[in-house]
Amino acid sequence: MSKTHKSNEVPNKTSEEPAPISFTEFLENVPPSQWRKVLDGCQIKHTPAGAAYHELARPELELHCSSDSCNGPRFFRYEEGSVNLIRGEQKMTYLTYVCSNCREGRKIFSLLVKRESEDSTDALAYKFGEQPNYGPPVPARLIRLLGDQREIFLQGRLCENQGLGIAAFVYYSRAVENHKNQILDEIIGFAQKVGTPPEMIKTLGGAKKQKNFKKAFQSVKDAVPPALLINGHNPLLLLHSALSGDVNQQTDESCLELAHDVRVVLVELAERLGQSLKDEAELNTVVTRLLKSKAG
Repeated sequence: MSKTHKSNEVPNKTSEEPAPISFTEFLENVPPSQWRKVLDGCQIKHTPAGAAYHELARPELELHCSSDSCNGPRFFRYEEGSVNLIRGEQKMTYLTYVCSNCREGRKIFSLLVKRESEDSTDALAYKFGEQPNYGPPVPARLIRLLGDQREIFLQGRLCENQGLGIAAFVYYSRAVENHKNQILDEIIGFAQKVGTPPEMIKTLGGAKKQKNFKKAFQSVKDAVPPALLINGHNPLLLLHSALSGDVNQQTDESCLELAHDVRVVLVELAERLGQSLKDEAELNTVVTRLLKSKAG
């Protein structure tokens, strides 16, 4: 399951070294295709005779478990994978972690690791990939909101996970542009259910006639129901702000940041649409039940 590699086979490292981090943080939070120095990447063990040897660390991790019984953050523990480290050699290995709660969810990491020195627990680690893919899962409510554009969005999510900023930004922008009217329809439907003033609903409807999605979102700056505001701000204006930049004038790093912002706003908008309607339905049920009880 594992094998060693000579030093001339190591993927190229960037000229600017990032700060050292813990092995836990590396596994949980660092995207694939990155080298990192990890401060506790290995453990020094001893044989019964007292001879020292090194093993790759296996810290407990907090990851998202997508099993039906969990579907949320859970603690994962090492299950299997070759962990012996030989001095001077780089080891490619696969580590399998299993959810401590349901024992069903699993995470597999593909790594290349090299010890720093004979008497140190530091190591250099490179993450080839992980399965399920790196990053938080896309919420079901956002998948539903995106409808027939979900595959384009998921391509953007894959690019974002791999640090491909320009590609992620372009995919997200295309998904939002192609789905402009459907997003507005969701907001209009919500606005009607919560009793939004007719003139605001009319403004939202008028935005659908705009061919340019950026102009459409800008035209409804005062027409979004308060329950959908994100920290007091119109989510459509936040999307407009993030998507208004010229991709040809941006660096890959700045596009990656913008893509992240677009995704976070879309996730929050979808969650607010779903949760607010759920709260409204629950409230209506309670009121109906209490009125029946009073009448009885």
